[in-house]
Amino acid sequence: MKRFHYQSLPSRVVFGAGSLAELPQEIDAMGAHRALVLCTPEQRGMAERVVALLGERAAGVFDRAVMHVPIETAREAREVAHQLGADCAVAIGGGSTTGLGKAIALDSGLPILAIPTTYAGSEMTPIYGITEAGLKKTGKDIRVLPRTVIYDPELSLGLPVGLSVTSGINAIAHAAEGLYAVDANPIISLMAQEGIAALGRALPVIKANPGDVTARSDALYGAWLCGTVLGAVGMALHHKLCHTLGGSFNLPHAETHTIVLPHALAYNAAAVPEAVARIATALGGTNAAQAVFDLARDNGAPVALRDIGMLEADLDRACEIAMSNQYPNPRALEAEAIRRLLQDAFEGRRPG
Repeated sequence: MKRFHYQSLPSRVVFGAGSLAELPQEIDAMGAHRALVLCTPEQRGMAERVVALLGERAAGVFDRAVMHVPIETAREAREVAHQLGADCAVAIGGGSTTGLGKAIALDSGLPILAIPTTYAGSEMTPIYGITEAGLKKTGKDIRVLPRTVIYDPELSLGLPVGLSVTSGINAIAHAAEGLYAVDANPIISLMAQEGIAALGRALPVIKANPGDVTARSDALYGAWLCGTVLGAVGMALHHKLCHTLGGSFNLPHAETHTIVLPHALAYNAAAVPEAVARIATALGGTNAAQAVFDLARDNGAPVALRDIGMLEADLDRACEIAMSNQYPNPRALEAEAIRRLLQDAFEGRRPG
Protein backbone atom coordinates (compact mmCIF):
# COMPACT_ATOMS: atom_id res chain seq x y z
CA MET A 1 0.00 0.00 0.00
CA LYS A 2 1.25 3.49 -0.83
CA ARG A 3 2.21 5.99 1.84
CA PHE A 4 -0.47 8.63 2.42
CA HIS A 5 -1.77 11.27 4.81
CA TYR A 6 -5.38 11.35 5.97
CA GLN A 7 -6.91 14.32 7.79
CA SER A 8 -10.48 14.09 9.06
CA LEU A 9 -12.41 17.34 9.41
CA PRO A 10 -14.19 18.46 12.60
CA SER A 11 -17.85 18.51 11.60
CA ARG A 12 -20.97 16.97 13.11
CA VAL A 13 -23.63 15.32 10.91
CA VAL A 14 -27.27 14.79 11.82
CA PHE A 15 -28.88 12.56 9.16
CA GLY A 16 -32.40 11.28 8.57
CA ALA A 17 -35.96 12.11 7.60
CA GLY A 18 -37.43 14.64 10.01
CA SER A 19 -34.06 15.62 11.47
CA LEU A 20 -34.76 19.34 10.91
CA ALA A 21 -36.70 19.15 14.18
CA GLU A 22 -33.38 18.75 15.98
CA LEU A 23 -32.20 22.22 14.87
CA PRO A 24 -32.86 24.10 18.16
CA GLN A 25 -30.84 21.68 20.27
CA GLU A 26 -28.06 21.65 17.65
CA ILE A 27 -27.83 25.44 17.91
CA ASP A 28 -27.62 25.07 21.69
CA ALA A 29 -24.92 22.42 21.33
CA MET A 30 -22.85 24.92 19.31
CA GLY A 31 -23.06 27.33 22.23
CA ALA A 32 -24.92 29.86 20.09
CA HIS A 33 -27.99 31.94 20.93
CA ARG A 34 -28.92 34.14 17.94
CA ALA A 35 -28.91 32.69 14.43
CA LEU A 36 -29.08 34.66 11.20
CA VAL A 37 -30.91 32.45 8.69
CA LEU A 38 -29.51 32.58 5.15
CA CYS A 39 -31.36 31.62 1.96
CA THR A 40 -31.96 32.58 -1.65
CA PRO A 41 -34.99 34.75 -2.52
CA GLU A 42 -36.76 31.63 -3.83
CA GLN A 43 -36.32 29.78 -0.52
CA ARG A 44 -37.64 32.51 1.76
CA GLY A 45 -40.55 30.28 2.78
CA MET A 46 -38.23 27.51 3.94
CA ALA A 47 -36.17 30.06 5.85
CA GLU A 48 -39.30 31.31 7.61
CA ARG A 49 -40.02 27.72 8.64
CA VAL A 50 -36.56 27.61 10.22
CA VAL A 51 -37.22 30.92 12.00
CA ALA A 52 -40.45 29.52 13.44
CA LEU A 53 -38.60 26.43 14.63
CA LEU A 54 -35.85 28.51 16.26
CA GLY A 55 -38.20 30.94 17.97
CA GLU A 56 -36.24 33.36 20.15
CA ARG A 57 -32.98 31.88 18.85
CA ALA A 58 -33.64 33.48 15.41
CA ALA A 59 -32.01 36.87 14.80
CA GLY A 60 -33.53 37.36 11.34
CA VAL A 61 -33.37 36.30 7.70
CA PHE A 62 -31.00 37.36 4.93
CA ASP A 63 -32.58 36.14 1.68
CA ARG A 64 -30.23 37.48 -0.99
CA ALA A 65 -27.83 34.57 -1.51
CA VAL A 66 -26.90 34.14 -5.17
CA MET A 67 -24.58 31.78 -7.03
CA HIS A 68 -20.82 32.35 -7.09
CA VAL A 69 -21.04 34.62 -3.96
CA PRO A 70 -20.39 38.15 -5.28
CA ILE A 71 -18.18 39.99 -2.78
CA GLU A 72 -20.77 42.78 -2.50
CA THR A 73 -23.42 40.31 -1.28
CA ALA A 74 -20.97 38.77 1.18
CA ARG A 75 -20.13 42.18 2.66
CA GLU A 76 -23.81 43.07 2.96
CA ALA A 77 -24.60 39.80 4.77
CA ARG A 78 -21.68 40.28 7.18
CA GLU A 79 -22.98 43.73 8.04
CA VAL A 80 -26.52 42.46 8.62
CA ALA A 81 -25.19 39.72 10.92
CA HIS A 82 -23.27 42.32 12.90
CA GLN A 83 -26.24 44.70 13.15
CA LEU A 84 -28.57 41.94 14.36
CA GLY A 85 -26.10 40.65 16.94
CA ALA A 86 -26.03 37.18 15.40
CA ASP A 87 -23.57 34.74 16.95
CA CYS A 88 -24.07 32.02 14.30
CA ALA A 89 -25.64 31.53 10.89
CA VAL A 90 -27.98 28.84 9.62
CA ALA A 91 -27.59 28.31 5.87
CA ILE A 92 -30.54 26.48 4.33
CA GLY A 93 -30.51 25.65 0.63
CA GLY A 94 -27.87 24.73 -1.90
CA GLY A 95 -24.30 25.68 -2.61
CA SER A 96 -25.05 29.37 -3.09
CA THR A 97 -26.44 29.72 0.43
CA THR A 98 -23.73 27.59 2.01
CA GLY A 99 -21.16 29.66 0.13
CA LEU A 100 -22.60 32.87 1.55
CA GLY A 101 -22.41 31.41 5.06
CA LYS A 102 -18.77 30.58 4.46
CA ALA A 103 -18.03 34.12 3.32
CA ILE A 104 -19.52 35.43 6.56
CA ALA A 105 -17.53 32.93 8.61
CA LEU A 106 -14.29 33.79 6.81
CA ASP A 107 -14.48 37.41 7.87
CA SER A 108 -16.30 37.23 11.19
CA GLY A 109 -15.54 33.76 12.53
CA LEU A 110 -19.27 33.10 13.11
CA PRO A 111 -19.97 29.35 13.30
CA ILE A 112 -22.19 27.96 10.53
CA LEU A 113 -24.87 25.29 10.68
CA ALA A 114 -25.77 24.06 7.20
CA ILE A 115 -29.04 22.47 6.10
CA PRO A 116 -28.53 21.28 2.51
CA THR A 117 -31.56 20.95 0.25
CA THR A 118 -29.50 20.04 -2.82
CA TYR A 119 -26.62 17.65 -3.44
CA ALA A 120 -23.85 20.25 -3.83
CA GLY A 121 -21.71 18.88 -0.98
CA SER A 122 -19.98 22.17 -0.16
CA GLU A 123 -21.31 21.92 3.40
CA MET A 124 -18.66 19.26 4.08
CA THR A 125 -15.68 21.34 2.96
CA PRO A 126 -13.44 24.14 4.24
CA ILE A 127 -13.35 25.51 0.68
CA TYR A 128 -14.85 28.90 -0.12
CA GLY A 129 -15.33 30.86 -3.32
CA ILE A 130 -15.96 34.58 -3.76
CA THR A 131 -16.41 36.38 -7.08
CA GLU A 132 -14.86 39.83 -7.45
CA ALA A 133 -14.47 41.86 -10.65
CA GLY A 134 -15.62 38.92 -12.78
CA LEU A 135 -13.16 36.39 -11.38
CA LYS A 136 -14.03 33.66 -8.89
CA LYS A 137 -11.34 33.25 -6.27
CA THR A 138 -11.28 30.14 -4.15
CA GLY A 139 -9.43 29.26 -0.98
CA LYS A 140 -9.39 26.86 1.93
CA ASP A 141 -9.80 27.86 5.58
CA ILE A 142 -11.04 25.69 8.44
CA ARG A 143 -13.05 28.65 9.78
CA VAL A 144 -15.56 28.29 6.94
CA LEU A 145 -16.31 24.60 7.52
CA PRO A 146 -19.88 24.34 8.85
CA ARG A 147 -19.76 23.22 12.47
CA THR A 148 -22.88 21.05 12.09
CA VAL A 149 -24.76 19.73 9.06
CA ILE A 150 -28.37 18.55 9.16
CA TYR A 151 -29.31 16.24 6.28
CA ASP A 152 -33.08 15.85 6.14
CA PRO A 153 -34.21 14.17 2.91
CA GLU A 154 -37.74 15.46 3.40
CA LEU A 155 -36.43 18.97 2.67
CA SER A 156 -35.22 17.84 -0.77
CA LEU A 157 -38.58 16.41 -1.91
CA GLY A 158 -39.46 19.69 -3.59
CA LEU A 159 -36.15 19.95 -5.44
CA PRO A 160 -37.11 19.89 -9.13
CA VAL A 161 -36.03 16.79 -10.99
CA GLY A 162 -33.78 18.73 -13.36
CA LEU A 163 -31.92 20.41 -10.53
CA SER A 164 -31.77 17.14 -8.60
CA VAL A 165 -29.96 15.49 -11.50
CA THR A 166 -27.49 18.32 -12.17
CA SER A 167 -26.83 18.80 -8.46
CA GLY A 168 -26.21 15.08 -8.09
CA ILE A 169 -23.77 14.96 -11.01
CA ASN A 170 -22.04 18.03 -9.57
CA ALA A 171 -21.49 15.93 -6.44
CA ILE A 172 -20.23 13.00 -8.52
CA ALA A 173 -17.63 15.35 -9.99
CA HIS A 174 -16.10 15.91 -6.54
CA ALA A 175 -15.71 12.19 -5.95
CA ALA A 176 -14.50 11.47 -9.47
CA GLU A 177 -11.63 13.94 -9.21
CA GLY A 178 -10.94 12.78 -5.67
CA LEU A 179 -10.11 9.33 -7.04
CA TYR A 180 -7.18 10.72 -9.03
CA ALA A 181 -6.20 13.60 -6.72
CA VAL A 182 -2.49 14.13 -6.16
CA ASP A 183 -3.12 13.63 -2.42
CA ALA A 184 -5.64 10.77 -2.75
CA ASN A 185 -5.76 8.13 -0.04
CA PRO A 186 -7.58 4.78 0.28
CA ILE A 187 -10.15 5.99 2.84
CA ILE A 188 -11.26 8.92 0.70
CA SER A 189 -11.26 6.69 -2.39
CA LEU A 190 -13.70 4.32 -0.66
CA MET A 191 -15.98 7.25 0.13
CA ALA A 192 -15.67 8.51 -3.44
CA GLN A 193 -16.69 5.24 -5.08
CA GLU A 194 -19.55 4.69 -2.61
CA GLY A 195 -20.78 8.26 -3.08
CA ILE A 196 -20.79 7.95 -6.88
CA ALA A 197 -22.64 4.63 -6.65
CA ALA A 198 -25.28 6.03 -4.28
CA LEU A 199 -26.01 8.96 -6.58
CA GLY A 200 -25.92 6.76 -9.65
CA ARG A 201 -28.65 4.60 -8.08
CA ALA A 202 -30.70 7.49 -6.76
CA LEU A 203 -30.96 9.90 -9.69
CA PRO A 204 -32.91 7.67 -12.12
CA VAL A 205 -35.36 6.78 -9.33
CA ILE A 206 -35.82 10.46 -8.46
CA LYS A 207 -36.55 11.23 -12.11
CA ALA A 208 -39.17 8.48 -12.18
CA ASN A 209 -40.64 9.34 -8.77
CA PRO A 210 -39.50 12.68 -7.26
CA GLY A 211 -41.31 11.90 -4.01
CA ASP A 212 -39.38 8.71 -3.26
CA VAL A 213 -37.91 9.43 0.18
CA THR A 214 -35.60 6.42 0.02
CA ALA A 215 -34.04 7.68 -3.22
CA ARG A 216 -33.81 11.21 -1.80
CA SER A 217 -32.07 9.80 1.26
CA ASP A 218 -29.67 7.81 -0.94
CA ALA A 219 -28.86 10.95 -2.92
CA LEU A 220 -28.14 12.99 0.22
CA TYR A 221 -25.98 10.17 1.55
CA GLY A 222 -24.04 10.19 -1.71
CA ALA A 223 -23.75 13.98 -1.62
CA TRP A 224 -22.37 13.81 1.93
CA LEU A 225 -19.69 11.33 0.90
CA CYS A 226 -18.79 13.23 -2.27
CA GLY A 227 -18.63 16.50 -0.35
CA THR A 228 -16.34 14.89 2.20
CA VAL A 229 -14.04 13.90 -0.67
CA LEU A 230 -14.04 17.47 -1.96
CA GLY A 231 -13.06 18.76 1.46
CA ALA A 232 -10.29 16.22 2.01
CA VAL A 233 -8.24 16.11 -1.19
CA GLY A 234 -7.36 18.42 -4.05
CA MET A 235 -9.33 18.78 -7.25
CA ALA A 236 -7.97 19.03 -10.80
CA LEU A 237 -8.85 20.09 -14.36
CA HIS A 238 -12.60 19.60 -14.15
CA HIS A 239 -13.03 21.96 -11.20
CA LYS A 240 -10.67 24.55 -12.67
CA LEU A 241 -12.69 24.62 -15.89
CA CYS A 242 -15.99 24.90 -14.03
CA HIS A 243 -14.76 27.74 -11.81
CA THR A 244 -13.61 29.53 -14.95
CA LEU A 245 -16.90 29.03 -16.78
CA GLY A 246 -19.03 29.89 -13.76
CA GLY A 247 -17.09 32.81 -12.32
CA SER A 248 -16.07 34.52 -15.56
CA PHE A 249 -19.07 33.75 -17.79
CA ASN A 250 -21.80 33.48 -15.13
CA LEU A 251 -22.93 30.00 -16.12
CA PRO A 252 -25.10 28.05 -13.65
CA HIS A 253 -22.93 26.00 -11.31
CA ALA A 254 -24.47 22.52 -11.26
CA GLU A 255 -25.33 22.49 -14.96
CA THR A 256 -21.77 23.50 -15.85
CA HIS A 257 -20.32 20.65 -13.76
CA THR A 258 -22.77 18.21 -15.35
CA ILE A 259 -21.77 19.18 -18.88
CA VAL A 260 -18.00 19.41 -18.38
CA LEU A 261 -17.41 16.28 -16.27
CA PRO A 262 -17.60 13.63 -19.02
CA HIS A 263 -15.12 15.59 -21.13
CA ALA A 264 -12.70 16.18 -18.25
CA LEU A 265 -12.78 12.46 -17.48
CA ALA A 266 -12.12 11.62 -21.12
CA TYR A 267 -9.17 14.05 -21.13
CA ASN A 268 -7.60 12.38 -18.08
CA ALA A 269 -8.64 8.76 -18.68
CA ALA A 270 -5.43 7.39 -20.17
CA ALA A 271 -3.38 8.84 -17.31
CA VAL A 272 -5.51 7.31 -14.52
CA PRO A 273 -6.96 3.97 -15.71
CA GLU A 274 -7.62 2.63 -12.20
CA ALA A 275 -9.56 5.74 -11.12
CA VAL A 276 -11.78 5.84 -14.20
CA ALA A 277 -12.40 2.09 -13.90
CA ARG A 278 -13.73 2.65 -10.37
CA ILE A 279 -16.00 5.45 -11.60
CA ALA A 280 -17.36 3.27 -14.41
CA THR A 281 -17.95 0.38 -11.99
CA ALA A 282 -19.78 2.65 -9.54
CA LEU A 283 -22.12 3.74 -12.35
CA GLY A 284 -22.60 0.24 -13.74
CA GLY A 285 -20.77 0.99 -16.98
CA THR A 286 -17.50 0.21 -18.72
CA ASN A 287 -16.38 3.72 -19.70
CA ALA A 288 -16.43 6.45 -17.03
CA ALA A 289 -16.82 9.43 -19.37
CA GLN A 290 -19.64 7.78 -21.33
CA ALA A 291 -21.37 6.57 -18.15
CA VAL A 292 -21.49 10.08 -16.71
CA PHE A 293 -22.65 11.56 -20.04
CA ASP A 294 -25.40 8.94 -20.32
CA LEU A 295 -26.51 9.49 -16.72
CA ALA A 296 -27.00 13.16 -17.51
CA ARG A 297 -28.60 12.74 -20.94
CA ASP A 298 -30.90 9.87 -19.98
CA ASN A 299 -32.24 11.79 -16.98
CA GLY A 300 -32.96 15.03 -18.80
CA ALA A 301 -29.94 17.12 -17.83
CA PRO A 302 -28.28 19.50 -20.31
CA VAL A 303 -25.19 18.11 -22.06
CA ALA A 304 -24.10 21.16 -24.09
CA LEU A 305 -22.63 24.45 -22.86
CA ARG A 306 -24.42 26.30 -25.65
CA ASP A 307 -27.72 25.29 -24.06
CA ILE A 308 -26.94 27.02 -20.75
CA GLY A 309 -25.80 30.39 -22.07
CA MET A 310 -22.18 29.90 -23.15
CA LEU A 311 -21.14 31.78 -26.30
CA GLU A 312 -18.87 30.04 -28.77
CA ALA A 313 -16.95 33.29 -29.13
CA ASP A 314 -15.92 33.01 -25.45
CA LEU A 315 -14.36 29.55 -25.67
CA ASP A 316 -10.90 30.88 -26.54
CA ARG A 317 -10.96 33.20 -23.55
CA ALA A 318 -12.15 30.38 -21.27
CA CYS A 319 -9.23 28.26 -22.41
CA GLU A 320 -6.78 31.11 -21.74
CA ILE A 321 -8.09 31.59 -18.20
CA ALA A 322 -8.00 27.86 -17.48
CA MET A 323 -4.38 27.70 -18.64
CA SER A 324 -3.29 30.81 -16.76
CA ASN A 325 -2.44 29.03 -13.50
CA GLN A 326 -0.79 25.64 -13.37
CA TYR A 327 -2.29 23.11 -10.93
CA PRO A 328 -2.01 19.36 -10.33
CA ASN A 329 -3.71 17.20 -12.94
CA PRO A 330 -2.98 13.61 -13.99
CA ARG A 331 -2.41 14.67 -17.61
CA ALA A 332 -0.33 17.72 -18.50
CA LEU A 333 -2.37 20.80 -19.37
CA GLU A 334 -2.30 21.19 -23.13
CA ALA A 335 -3.96 24.31 -24.52
CA GLU A 336 -4.98 22.74 -27.84
CA ALA A 337 -6.50 19.69 -26.18
CA ILE A 338 -8.31 21.75 -23.55
CA ARG A 339 -9.69 24.03 -26.25
CA ARG A 340 -10.97 20.92 -28.05
CA LEU A 341 -12.47 19.67 -24.76
CA LEU A 342 -14.36 22.97 -24.40
CA GLN A 343 -15.60 22.72 -27.99
CA ASP A 344 -16.88 19.19 -27.38
CA ALA A 345 -18.63 20.36 -24.19
CA PHE A 346 -20.06 23.36 -26.04
CA GLU A 347 -21.57 21.14 -28.72
CA GLY A 348 -22.65 18.35 -26.34
CA ARG A 349 -20.75 15.53 -28.03
CA ARG A 350 -20.76 12.13 -26.31
CA PRO A 351 -17.15 11.22 -25.44
CA GLY A 352 -15.67 8.53 -27.69
